[in-house]
Amino acid sequence: MSGPATTPGGGSVRLRFDIGYDGTDFAGWARQISQRTVCEVVETALSTVLRVPVRLTVAGRTDAGVHATGQVAHADIPVSALDTRSIDGDPGRLVGRLAKMLPDDVRVKQAASVSDHFDARFSALRRHYRYRLSDAVFGAEPVLARTTAAWRRPLDVEAMNAASSALVGLNDFAAFCRRREGATTIRDLQRFSWSRDADGVLIGEVSADAFCWSMVRSLVGAVASVGDGRRDVDWCRALLGERERSAKVPVAEARGLCLVGVDYPEAHELAARNAITRDVRVATTEGAQGCCGDQ
Repeated sequence: MSGPATTPGGGSVRLRFDIGYDGTDFAGWARQISQRTVCEVVETALSTVLRVPVRLTVAGRTDAGVHATGQVAHADIPVSALDTRSIDGDPGRLVGRLAKMLPDDVRVKQAASVSDHFDARFSALRRHYRYRLSDAVFGAEPVLARTTAAWRRPLDVEAMNAASSALVGLNDFAAFCRRREGATTIRDLQRFSWSRDADGVLIGEVSADAFCWSMVRSLVGAVASVGDGRRDVDWCRALLGERERSAKVPVAEARGLCLVGVDYPEAHELAARNAITRDVRVATTEGAQGCCGDQ
C-alpha cells in the first residue's frame, strides 16, 4: 500500500478534503473570471492558512446553484506548510482553522493525508446525487426553498420510477447532455429512483460512474414530464437513441440538486482504477466525440 504523496526528500503530502456547500450564491465549482465559485473560495482560504498556493482537483464540477454535502477534492501540499504551531503536522486541524475563515455557505468537513495514488477525479468509482422536488400547489416550503425545486403539475411517483428504470444502464446520454469538446456522452447510470418523504417532497436518487454537463437535471426533467402525464415511458426510453442534445427535454432547476457522495476503491486498487479512467478519457479525447465534462 502506498503512503501519502511525497516528493523526493519527503517534500509534499497529498491531502483529501471532504467539502459541503450551499451552491445558491456560487457560479458553480470551477474558477471563473469575476465570478464567485466554490473552488476559488476554498483554494483562497487554504492558501491563506498554509501560506502556499493550493490548487484543488475535484470529483464533481458542479454547476451554478448546485449543492454538495459529499464533494471530494485533493491537493499536494508541502510538508513544511503543515509544520506550524496551529496545525502541528496534523491535516485534520485544518478543519477548525478553515471554519473560522470560510463563509457560512461552504465548509471543509474533513482533511486527511492519503495515498499518492488517490485522485479525487480519476479514482472515483461513482458519484451519487440527490434531487429534491416539490409538486405542492404552493411550491417549495420556504425554509427549504434554496435546496428544493418546484414542479407546477402533480407528479405520479410510480410513473417516474418506470421512466427512470428505462434509462438505467450503460447508454449514450447525448440527448440529456450539453456537448463539450473532448469526450464521450456514454455513461453507466447505475441507480435512478424516486420516493416521497414524510413531507410529500419527491426525493430522486441518482448514481453513475460519471455525469455529463447538466445530465442529472435533464434526467429529472425528462422523467418529471412522464410523471405529470405529458409524456410516456416509451418517449423517455427513445431519447437514448438520439445523438444530440434534445430540445424536448426540460432541464430541472439547479437548486434541487445535491452531490451527496463519491465512492472510491480500496487503497491498493487506486492505481489500477486511475489507469482505467485515464485510458477512457484519453481514448474519448482522441476520438473527438465531444465532451460534456464530469459533474
